[in-house]
Amino acid sequence: MLAARSAACKGGAAFGPPGRRSSGHAREAPPPHVRRVPLVFLAYLALVAGLALGAALPAGVVLGAVACAAVCACRRDPRNVGLALACAAGMLQTVAARRVDAACRARILRGGRTDAVLEADASPGARVTAAAHGCALALSLTVARGRADAGDVVTVRGTFAPTARGALVRDVSLARTGEHMTIVAMRARAGRTIDAIFGADAPLARALVVADAAAIPRDVRDRFADAGLVHLLSVSGLHVSLVAAALELLLGAMRLSRRTASVAAAVAVAGYVLLIGAPPPAVRAGTMLGAQLASRVLQRPSSPWTFLALGGAVPLLLDPRAVFDVGYQLSVAGMASLVGGRALFRRWIDGLTDPPRGARRTIARELAVSAVASAVTAPVVAWSFGRVSLVAPLSNLVAAPIVAALQPTLFLAVLLAPVRPLALHVAGAARLLLRALDAVARGAADVPHAALAVAPSLGTAVCSAGAGVALLAACAARSRWVRARAAIVAAASLALAAWSPLLAVSGSGEVELHMLDVGQGDAIAVRTPHGHWVLVDAGRVWRGGDAGRATVLPYLRRRGGPLDAFVLSHPHADHVGGAASVLAAMHPRRYLDAAFALGSDVYRASLEAARTSGVAWERVRPGEELRVDGVALRVLAPDSAWTASLDDPNLASVILSVRWRGVRFLLVGDAEAPEERWLVERAAADAALADALRADVLKVAHHGSRTSSTPEFLALVRPRVALVSVGAGNSYGLPNDDVLRRLALGGAEVLRTDRWGTIVVRTDGRAITVDAGGERWSVPPRSTTPDSSRGSSDP
Repeated sequence: MLAARSAACKGGAAFGPPGRRSSGHAREAPPPHVRRVPLVFLAYLALVAGLALGAALPAGVVLGAVACAAVCACRRDPRNVGLALACAAGMLQTVAARRVDAACRARILRGGRTDAVLEADASPGARVTAAAHGCALALSLTVARGRADAGDVVTVRGTFAPTARGALVRDVSLARTGEHMTIVAMRARAGRTIDAIFGADAPLARALVVADAAAIPRDVRDRFADAGLVHLLSVSGLHVSLVAAALELLLGAMRLSRRTASVAAAVAVAGYVLLIGAPPPAVRAGTMLGAQLASRVLQRPSSPWTFLALGGAVPLLLDPRAVFDVGYQLSVAGMASLVGGRALFRRWIDGLTDPPRGARRTIARELAVSAVASAVTAPVVAWSFGRVSLVAPLSNLVAAPIVAALQPTLFLAVLLAPVRPLALHVAGAARLLLRALDAVARGAADVPHAALAVAPSLGTAVCSAGAGVALLAACAARSRWVRARAAIVAAASLALAAWSPLLAVSGSGEVELHMLDVGQGDAIAVRTPHGHWVLVDAGRVWRGGDAGRATVLPYLRRRGGPLDAFVLSHPHADHVGGAASVLAAMHPRRYLDAAFALGSDVYRASLEAARTSGVAWERVRPGEELRVDGVALRVLAPDSAWTASLDDPNLASVILSVRWRGVRFLLVGDAEAPEERWLVERAAADAALADALRADVLKVAHHGSRTSSTPEFLALVRPRVALVSVGAGNSYGLPNDDVLRRLALGGAEVLRTDRWGTIVVRTDGRAITVDAGGERWSVPPRSTTPDSSRGSSDP
């Protein structure tokens, strides 16, 4: 996937170590100093493993593992001591970062104020992003009072609400502290310059120059993902290497010595990395370039694995959270594939009596590297994006020369911004290249079966990643015996990946209701005792993404298990927005909804995704029951006669009763007062319906709107737990205070996603427990007064 990197990094970009260069007519043989994987690279792998383990294990277990590793290492080969220490350092670093983040988050949310660095100009009425000063917390600010510029450090006061990635702050009052972050201001200024120069092509240009991909439309992002080119939409090692190579060539053309040109280009690249916010992939590339320059200046050649280890370690030492950054993972995997793929190509060339020459040799080498990179990065792409591109090796081969010309041209256009006519002239050339790149993505994505929609479990992803590491070992190893062992490990890992869904733990034995925090929308996942899922709604959609891809798919994949059915309550965008992504990736057997006549564009997109994915669509009817692993899901409403008279999809919401032994959940979509009254009236004459409407857990209708949750309906349901799915700081003022009051007075424990995040309710058929906000507690019996300290009955 990342083979385009090799077009810019011959032997490690512009500052590669000295050694034998291929003339196109001679065989490529690695110099002696690059033939073995050095100990420093193994130490880097140990550091990465420690960081991952530190995030996955409790602090006490981490400390015990560190002690055991140190003891075991010291008793054997002394060289293993260094590896054990690297692993231990990684685990302890992650644990420390987790504690700092938790303490900082709690302090800010409790105190209602913090210092933050603005990422855009702020004025009353504006909504801007900011980074908490001295704390890894992203803030979204709705400014009410005060003005400040991008890069200013300001004191933020307001109403803080936690979100999945940080905090939303409403009614913000800003006060300048006098500090100013020049780099942040320069990045914002560069973004405005790009907007002025490139016009409609600015979103792609912003992504490639200043690492701002927020404005890229969703269809463009999907197109690049299907083509296997999605890594090009964020500044990575490839982009930094291209800028470095262009600068060195430019400075060399100015008759500077090679050493002087290299040093000046390295300094310029360091400034560029700082300007774009020092994303982990760019830091990795910049560090590698600096190490390679130092190696050349000091005339101390070293292994490319050493350069990769140094480049990969620096971002992790600066911020251990970088190990979980998708861009960082792709960047490191891509560079490792470049080194391993070239080693594989050299061995293949050495075995030929008449090796290819010239252009054929170059194309063969790039295809080999691209194929290795596609295989190695496939687990990361599948886990993060829910798809694997089958055309990536070829699309990257075609895109490589375009990107090699495009990146320095974009960079030059921004540098020439003070000379507007010249900048516009260069931007015109860059615009043609941007459109050519988009055309490559479009053509590759339009190839039949260009990409496979996948939804790997954690076990599948880990086994696939192990196969990728074994593949790299097989490519890099000199010994046939080592290559054979690596190939066996890769094959075994792939076999485990294929079988892991069948070997996975078959659920918890309980029924779980997961109300996912998807902002202002609904996504409720019911998990059966054997680990199967039924998804009711899939959250909202926005320009450039949707909750299905961003939240629902990662959540379900990480927990494993198939999706048996998708139920749509009604076709409003905040409920069906993420459905197409989920259906395309997880292929449930059934798609159930009320078939309301006035469908939306996103609703039609979900039906098309169901058709192309082979998902059977069915219209729900009252009284029908779906059984999954013994869990009964009964449709209570609506019927066709009721739906035919409506013009509001809310009033035709699917109402679903989920029953497991003696416990019931009631899911009501966005049902409003008329549909509630219709049910109450029917229940008065139908004892079975009245019994089905009684529930221990109620998904509160319409996000807690005053148009729903009538007293008569709540008196019939009598919930012990009331769940409200609502976005933090939403502009509708939801949930309504009167509705919260009615629920609390009825004895329900009220839990809201804007306060607690994702909420999980579990039951064994008798008792009910709740997991929310990092806490777990049991729900008291109906006759017991609810614990007001937990229920957010406060408005």
